[in-house]
Amino acid sequence: MKFLDREAVHRLADYPLAIDAIAAIYATGCDAVDRMMMTQPTGDGDQGDFLMQPAWRRGRAFGIKIANVFPGNHRRGLPSILGAYVLFDGNTGELLGCIDGPAETNVKTACNSAVASRFLARPDASTMLMMGAGALAPYLIAAHASIRPIRRVMIWNRTTEKAKALAERLSKQGFRVEAVTDPAEAAAEADLVSCATYSTEPILKGEWLKQGAHVDLVGSYRPDLRESDDDVMRKAGRLFVDERSSTVGVSGDVIEPVRKGLVEPGEITDLFELAQGRKPGRRSDHEITVFKSGGGGHEDLATAMFLFERSASN
Repeated sequence: MKFLDREAVHRLADYPLAIDAIAAIYATGCDAVDRMMMTQPTGDGDQGDFLMQPAWRRGRAFGIKIANVFPGNHRRGLPSILGAYVLFDGNTGELLGCIDGPAETNVKTACNSAVASRFLARPDASTMLMMGAGALAPYLIAAHASIRPIRRVMIWNRTTEKAKALAERLSKQGFRVEAVTDPAEAAAEADLVSCATYSTEPILKGEWLKQGAHVDLVGSYRPDLRESDDDVMRKAGRLFVDERSSTVGVSGDVIEPVRKGLVEPGEITDLFELAQGRKPGRRSDHEITVFKSGGGGHEDLATAMFLFERSASN
């Protein structure tokens, strides 16, 4: 049995290869995927979510992601997402290993968004706006920049000091990085806007977006969380998700547009349909595209298998 800690995960996480591994599971499909979430109040009045996401690829491997999401942990000096991934042999049930949960989640989530960007962002997208400066932000920037020619990154956060600190950390990444204070002005310049927050009110307005922009919504994983306003969907017209069971009826960024008739549930396209060529992605350079990431056990399984295979040859 092998344990991959945080350092090992980030050492092994070659972004283009990890993106390929996740894209492959969308193209071939996953034999079994499930999801369960339990929510309870914490002793100090916060809320904690216990999320379990199992998946199985017949004849190869199966596993379960356990993600403990506690947004209030920033006040305790702890990551907001904790947990682990446990991987088993698909033929014998033998325990193969365990992976550090926060590290696997950061790599998986970022690379999953980049899979969507391959289909939906303009190939020449060079300017990115990152809304949110939390733990996931640097990984989203790195993943998107690995598959698009990003030359400028703007970082906006409600607390400007956090945006400045992250910009300073990333200043030697090969592209220009700056903290910004005006989200409307930044969004109007961005080819790609990625949002990763726990916001309960929209932080991105559709009226700010320029033609051809791609929107990557990551943070809203519950009905009470929302990062985009109604005009984002009005300007886009179509909605793309990674997996229906973790987005439709689950995320506020999907629930509200559906409730208001801005998008029909049957018209939502998932990444399985995109990767398998059953539905079209971006249709023109002027189209605004919107992707809502909700996560899924298949994404975690693909990432875990990739990391363990890489660890065997490194």
